[in-house]
Parts: sequence; structure tokens; C-alpha cells
Amino acid sequence: MTPDATGTLHTDHWRGIDANRWMVEEIETTQGVRHAFVFTADGFVTAVSSTLDRDGAEKLAAACSAMASLGRAVAGDHGEGGIPSHVVYELNGAKLMFRGAGERTYLGVITEAVIDPALVAHQMTTTVRKIGEKSLSSAERPH
Repeated sequence: MTPDATGTLHTDHWRGIDANRWMVEEIETTQGVRHAFVFTADGFVTAVSSTLDRDGAEKLAAACSAMASLGRAVAGDHGEGGIPSHVVYELNGAKLMFRGAGERTYLGVITEAVIDPALVAHQMTTTVRKIGEKSLSSAERPH
């Protein structure tokens, strides 16, 4: 860990996340989107919008990776397997949406409560295609 000009300690991992902010800049400008983030199947943040702090991003990534794992398990038993294509959770005052974005990687957003989910889902798909699933993929981490 290295201190920045303000004395705040940063890990190399979070410097990389800051460098990846470009991945979510376009989706965070979509009407109604509060935060955007990219996370891995094992709950690591790889990109996050400037509107979401580190602690919030880590909590969201951990929770969403658990939900994605549940989705994969259910899809294995009752669907055709694979990662969930789109997941939407309606919360009080917000929506949480995420979708597969590459091998073991997801793109997530927190939106206002009243949004056009089709517009946000379309923009999420466009973002994934624009960046490229190969660029967004993450390797499995050793245990």
C-alpha cells in the first residue's frame, strides 16, 4: 500500500480500479443510473463509477456475486445453465440491476426507483458489447 498526496493509503488493486473507470463512464450517464460497477464472480470490484465509494462498491460486489452464484445454481437445475443474463432487484427507493459481462464478470448498476428498465438494460448490453466481453473477463482466483 502506498499513500497518495493526501496521505490516504491505496492498494495497487484500487489504483487499477481507478484506471478502469472508463468502463462505466458511459453507463453512469444513463438517465436514472446512480452508480455503475464491474465485479467478478468471486466478489472483487474491477471498475466503479466516481459516484460510489470504495466501501459501497465492495459491499455491492460481494452481495451481487452471491446473488449471481444463486442464479447460476438455479439455472443449472431449472434452466440451461450459465450466468444470469439480467438480474433486477426492486429495493425501496432504488433498483439493483446486473448482467453477465464476460467470463466470471458482471456489470452492475444502482438506479433511481422509477426508471425505464428496458433502457438501462439496453445501455448495459451496449456497454458490455462496446468494451468487449473478452476485456471484461476475469480468471478464477486460486483458493
